[in-house]
Amino acid sequence: MLSSYFAAFAQMRLPSYFPWVVLGLLCVGALGWLIAAALGFARARAFGESPRWFAISAVCLLLYHVQWLIFAVYGINETNSENVVGMAAFFNLFVALGAVCSIIGFMRMSDPRAREAGGEKLD
Repeated sequence: MLSSYFAAFAQMRLPSYFPWVVLGLLCVGALGWLIAAALGFARARAFGESPRWFAISAVCLLLYHVQWLIFAVYGINETNSENVVGMAAFFNLFVALGAVCSIIGFMRMSDPRAREAGGEKLD
């Protein structure tokens, strides 16, 4: 059943703007996650361990965007469609890794009110 969806999608005629929109959004998304990762690692020195995990999550989502570009180039150059579909099975790998890193970041985040009650001043 899934192969019939792929066959129907392969026979569709795409609008002329489709590749430009996809490439543009991939580039903008990758640039945004690159900036988020750079800011996250820069802020991690001042704010501790939790922002570092969020920065690693941003790197995972940056790799997700790069993975789509690599997949497109590989799909154009590969003649065996089974290899292309096998690579496509891992399309969500970096999103899942980014989610795990974000969960760890949230779990390691400390409550500033608890620090204040413990005697340490925040400012």
